[in-house]
Amino acid sequence: MLTLPPELFTLLLPFAPLFSRAVFPHVQLLVAGALLTPGRRTVAALLRTLGRQFDPHFQNFHRVLNRDRWSPRAAARILLRLLVRRFVPEGPVVLGLDEHLERRKGKKIAAKGIYRDAARSSKEYLTKASGLRWLSLMLLVPIPWAQRIWALPFLTVLAPSERYHQERGLPHKKLTDWARQALTQARRWLPGRPLIAVADQNYACLALLSACQQLSEPVTVITRLRLDAALYEPAGPRPPGKRGRSRVKGQRLPALQQLLQDPGTEWTRIAVAHWYSEGEREVEIVSRTSVWYHSGQPVVPLRWVLIRDPEGKFAPQALLCTDLTVEPGQVLSWFVQRWQLEVTYEEARAHLGIETQRQWNDQAIERTTPALFGLFSLVTLLADRQAARGGLWPAQTAWYHKAAPTFSDALAAVRRQLWKHLVFHTSCAKSDSDKCRTAWLSCLTDALARAT
Repeated sequence: MLTLPPELFTLLLPFAPLFSRAVFPHVQLLVAGALLTPGRRTVAALLRTLGRQFDPHFQNFHRVLNRDRWSPRAAARILLRLLVRRFVPEGPVVLGLDEHLERRKGKKIAAKGIYRDAARSSKEYLTKASGLRWLSLMLLVPIPWAQRIWALPFLTVLAPSERYHQERGLPHKKLTDWARQALTQARRWLPGRPLIAVADQNYACLALLSACQQLSEPVTVITRLRLDAALYEPAGPRPPGKRGRSRVKGQRLPALQQLLQDPGTEWTRIAVAHWYSEGEREVEIVSRTSVWYHSGQPVVPLRWVLIRDPEGKFAPQALLCTDLTVEPGQVLSWFVQRWQLEVTYEEARAHLGIETQRQWNDQAIERTTPALFGLFSLVTLLADRQAARGGLWPAQTAWYHKAAPTFSDALAAVRRQLWKHLVFHTSCAKSDSDKCRTAWLSCLTDALARAT
């Protein structure tokens, strides 16, 4: 009988109420198989890795994804609380928000569309690809043993194209609508905790920013801001005795592009501790508060931060923050953490089999990709427990010195622990212990032989 290591079983135990008693054992096997399987993360590949390729009831494992009743959103809530409890027990909670294109083909995949492929596009070339668009919400936290900030996914939702909704007679939900719902959901899951969401310029939408500000417990949003955005002074007090609608904005302010070219602009030089992957870097900033307004859209008070590089290595840019009390340096420090989302996407494609699934069922598609992204966070939690015992170290070679473990090292440590338990601690009779060990070594050898 297959048993999981105590660390993995304890980590999965909070998710048990989401599943029936008959389904939860299959969930445990699928998670173990997804951790151990290299290459494609199909259900068939997971069963081969676990030595269950001759199980006559193999369809029960497929039904976990395409038929059984359980809520991915409830699983995301449990995962978020586990991550926050371990890595952010107090203080502000920083979330990263971004979309991801999963390249998929097939006539039976109804929700696919044609989108810009950010991983293959550049300023000179635009590349589009057919696939599924996902909106991911990740927890940005410093990992002590990794010596850097990681982006840990916990909520991933499918954002279909406009054509998908038109063909079904449904109202179309824009990407910013999905983002508003995701941030509102995170706000409900973490009451009383300050929430800061960092995103790129696609989410610099007045409707989204206003909705986050008007929550009973506001969510602070930090995004890029256009240099030609229409900024105004706040509306002054209403004159006594004046009739009609109150003013929503004051006098028009100079555009940020004009401030950038104005020789009289006073710049302040600050040092940013973690400037993307370059370490500490000095930049010059200007910051003020104003009102962003566009006809027909809600009015959003914000703090903007204009940034330029004294060395001229990157183009000037501007950021906005919906919390006017946040210091400019803190705004910049939070925003540069957003780069870790791209690192997580790359690691998930390279090591967790994103884009290798083969499900055609709509419900299976909506569950599999979020589950694989959530596996990234589960691996981090498992590796963190091993690091506390001194069982996690970076892979070293004579030609490459790695200062701290990366995600590949964390996954390798989790796999070693899981294989060691399966090979040497699988429960079976003493007379059959050698047969059990030989069977698991055969599975391990087969998995390594098929690795790509």
